[in-house]
Amino acid sequence: MSAAPSGTPTPEGPGRSGALPARLLTRPGWSRARQVTGVLRSETVGGLLLLAGAVVALVWANSPWRAAYATLTGAHVGPEALHLRLNLAHWASDGLLAIFFFVVGLELKREFVLGDLRSPSRAALPIVAAVGGMAMPALIYTLVNSLSADGAPEGWAVPTATDIAFAVAVLAIISTHLPVALRSFLLTLAVVDDLLAITIIAVFFTDSLSPAPLAGSVATIVLFTLLVNRGAGRWWLLLPLAVVAWALMHASGVHATIAGVLMGFAVPARPEPGAHVGMSERFEHRWRPVSAGIAVPIFALMAAGVSLGDGGIGAALRDPAGLGVALGLVVGKLVGVLGSTFLLARFTRAELDQSLAWWDVLGVALLAGVGFTVSLLIGELAFGDGTERDDHAKAAILLGSLVSALLAAVVLRTRNRVYRRIEEEETIDRDADQGSCENAS
Repeated sequence: MSAAPSGTPTPEGPGRSGALPARLLTRPGWSRARQVTGVLRSETVGGLLLLAGAVVALVWANSPWRAAYATLTGAHVGPEALHLRLNLAHWASDGLLAIFFFVVGLELKREFVLGDLRSPSRAALPIVAAVGGMAMPALIYTLVNSLSADGAPEGWAVPTATDIAFAVAVLAIISTHLPVALRSFLLTLAVVDDLLAITIIAVFFTDSLSPAPLAGSVATIVLFTLLVNRGAGRWWLLLPLAVVAWALMHASGVHATIAGVLMGFAVPARPEPGAHVGMSERFEHRWRPVSAGIAVPIFALMAAGVSLGDGGIGAALRDPAGLGVALGLVVGKLVGVLGSTFLLARFTRAELDQSLAWWDVLGVALLAGVGFTVSLLIGELAFGDGTERDDHAKAAILLGSLVSALLAAVVLRTRNRVYRRIEEEETIDRDADQGSCENAS
């Protein structure tokens, strides 16, 4: 492909006069553009359902029927003998989110094998932006809580995650024609963000470790890996193995969602001879609707029901943990993503693609501050589900995400006329070369 994927510092082609600087956020090839469009279309639907689940939970938890909400989320089900008698809120975070993280694992595998992360040069911008977008919120949170006598430094990771489904839902609501290059950058950044969040959960939130169940889970995942790499994709064979691996991982003390990630990453991404898509993409098409349409919205319903009584948002912001989370999402993500992208351009002497401006990167950086699913999960792990500090963190996550979404909407809507023109040019290029925009530069 002559056009580099989005986010790649790509030199100008040969034969052009002068040593022109590299370009950032160039238009991706048609196959990548089609893939990004398909993924984000499904994420839009999932994001709207996620938003609906969060709104229902928030309204319910602050209604006269709030006791019924507490009874529902606190109801215990499951076998006690297998240490799986959990309340419904824990089933949502430990069980349903395993499906979400399985899809994340599939995305990671495809990006590393076939996508923008398969080579260092193509991965440079999204990785740098994701690292900056996680380091700066963590730093701001830590500073706020270190300077306070009653700070909670253990929550440093809460504001570091970006929720791609929520972010794409914001794009759908504001009806912006964001160019494919920016959408691809946002998607790849979110995938790297998820990888870093998974690492944080596995490393920093494993309080106790039981070696025997962990070994059993790993052995089951190895068997799962051998089967899928030999082409055995039958659900009745793989699904029981996945359940066993998840249950053993849960019993080991490592967060059970890690099993989902590892199994997703085990699925081969390269198409077999004669096939158009790999097993990873087939699995993703099958499980993404379950994740986006069922698992994540139910998790939002179970996790987002924070009471805004007794001071509400004000109480959350008076708590150093809540203030650190809100500032981390709104300010930290913006400074981290935009600043790291600018520094990469400065040190590599790269320039943005001629159709884009730094104002566009600012809008995407603000959109990265929309954190929800993984932030709520990390908040529960850091502070304990149902604690006052966890409630403050949840309120701060909702507030920070809302402010980031509104600011991103203002910035991106002001550029919508430019985005419409870029979209028309992309359509013309695509038609001109019979389904490929690879020759466009």
